[in-house]
Amino acid sequence: MRMPACIPAVLTGVTLTIGGIGLTAPVAQADIPACTNMVQQTGVSVSDAVTAACTRGVHNDLQACVSALTTAGVPGGAATGACRMAANPP
Repeated sequence: MRMPACIPAVLTGVTLTIGGIGLTAPVAQADIPACTNMVQQTGVSVSDAVTAACTRGVHNDLQACVSALTTAGVPGGAATGACRMAANPP
């Protein structure tokens, strides 16, 4: 019994799609906790504003990230470090 030629192609496509989702989805989420943990280490509570700022860092908008974190009370050097953690995972 011979398998139709399209089945291996379909299975390869499904595998690549599922693998691609697994590789891209967790990356953005993994960086936000690193950023918020650094903010907590400065004694600032993690609020919606802090999370939104860290999200900007994940999307490489470092100036907006730092500005929002300093507005939330994070000292400048720590804000820069937290935003860099968000943009460049450890």
